[in-house]
Amino acid sequence: MGGVEDDEPPSKRMKLSSGELAGLSNGSSLSESVGGSLRDLMARPLPSQGDEEMVGSKGVIKRVEFVRIIAKALYSLGYTKTGAYLEEESGIPLYSSLVNLFTQQILDGNWDESVATLHKIGLLDENIVKSASFLILEQKFFELLDGEKVMDALKTLRTEISPLCINNSRVHELSSCIVSPSKCILDGIPSQNAVRAKSRPKLLENLQKLLPPTVMIPERRLEHLVEQALDLQRDACMFHNSLDGEMSLYTDHQCGREQIPSQTSQILQHHQDEVWFLQFSHNGKYLASSSKDRSAIIWEVDANGRVSLRHRLSGHQKPVSYVSWSPDDHQILTCGVEETVRRWDVSSGECLHIYEKTGLGLVSCGWFPDGKWVFCGVTDKSICMWDLDGKELECWKGQRTLRISDLEVTTDGKWIISIFRDTALLLLDRESKSERSIEETEPITSFSLSRDNKFLLVNLLNQEIHLWNIEGDIKLVSKYEGLKRTRFLIRSCFGGLEQAFIASGSEDSQVYVWHRGSGELIEALPGHSGAVNCVSWNPSNPHMLASGSDDRTIRIWGLNVVNLKQKDTHSNGIHYCNGGT
Repeated sequence: MGGVEDDEPPSKRMKLSSGELAGLSNGSSLSESVGGSLRDLMARPLPSQGDEEMVGSKGVIKRVEFVRIIAKALYSLGYTKTGAYLEEESGIPLYSSLVNLFTQQILDGNWDESVATLHKIGLLDENIVKSASFLILEQKFFELLDGEKVMDALKTLRTEISPLCINNSRVHELSSCIVSPSKCILDGIPSQNAVRAKSRPKLLENLQKLLPPTVMIPERRLEHLVEQALDLQRDACMFHNSLDGEMSLYTDHQCGREQIPSQTSQILQHHQDEVWFLQFSHNGKYLASSSKDRSAIIWEVDANGRVSLRHRLSGHQKPVSYVSWSPDDHQILTCGVEETVRRWDVSSGECLHIYEKTGLGLVSCGWFPDGKWVFCGVTDKSICMWDLDGKELECWKGQRTLRISDLEVTTDGKWIISIFRDTALLLLDRESKSERSIEETEPITSFSLSRDNKFLLVNLLNQEIHLWNIEGDIKLVSKYEGLKRTRFLIRSCFGGLEQAFIASGSEDSQVYVWHRGSGELIEALPGHSGAVNCVSWNPSNPHMLASGSDDRTIRIWGLNVVNLKQKDTHSNGIHYCNGGT
């Protein structure tokens, strides 16, 4: 099984029963075998319960591999007798007798014999044989040093390790241990016998990772296969959006549509004109909105998901088109249309600073990841950076942005992203000044950056949303269709658990939600009475979505909970409802 074949029948081969995995976990010897009754049972060959080479309805699972992996899992779980019984009853040993012998020699510290056995296993890749021999002889070297047999250790290094002609840098490190034994402590080999004894099972684990899986099955292989199957089921689940949804092995995983926020839980009515932009804070505890009414509002989200007004931010002389939260959510930027950018304290609602360019207007704003600098798009199509006190630090001239444009910066502060032509996005490396671009065939109206900085969501004039992968080679990943847009600036966002969904506003007064991976439209949410300009998904609550509209309201969407009690409908400018206006 995985090594060279023996002449002995399966029932006569050495079994890695109690010692095989117990040795890996606590350093015990393989000589600790199972009880006498089981040993007597194992002496009698049992017929195999089926001779089919494949198992399962698909005919793709090899019986031998399946049984060996189950046996490995049983030993890993501590079911030693059961594992040994499975080997005996199936006639399929976990390992060949040579591998069993090799394992025992490693645990017993018989280094020369283990190297000799390694060469007999029948490995075809000479590099693997050399690498495994290196690990074994390195362990021998350290244990000789630990026993103060310096000359023997030196001989091992010169006559056994060095001739392998691999890992020369490691050989030099081992040489330094001869000169300075204290160096060995840095290499993780303290000179206490109890600690050293545990290093042999660790060596066996390292060898297990190095040798082909047909020779030594990787640790926890069955668990890995099961986890992989669960991951695939979750990824294929169109509506998976639950933080606490435990997946069961008893049934195939499938979430229902009720996991998607699709019911209006609140209507926020404090703005006096069209709501143009809104964004949840990074911690999900606040929501900021901006409006044509020349104000911005900071809303607070309580522990129950209820949203209430905290501060109205007044001072702009023109409509407020954009807001941006600081990395720590303690401050917020607001941008008036071709006007100024203001920095506010979230706790007090106080305006801390006004950023402006003489004779020019600002069209967008954002923060650098350390929260010490802010950057803005300017009407002369440049991008400027200030410190918090308003000192201009840097300005990228030329056509870096449009007069109405979004700006994003990656969380490492390396890339600044903007729309620099009607149909193109610019990715500017702030340090090297190098540039990359994304070319579309239709005019770009807005874009947003994913939380992991790997994807850009781009809204186009032709009523499509494109998803671009910007990690490595830039490539188009997916397209989302269905929304309506003819005249206005419509924004979309990533959202849900692990940002597995795409949401967007639309001119037909609906909020659209797609499954990010498949591109399938899964919800079109009615409720607004005007164009929906912007959406934002709460980053800490996958069941909370907000939308802002020309109807002057903000809708908070939650799960479609049956029998939700109707709340007070006119308190503090907030209307609570159950899916209706």
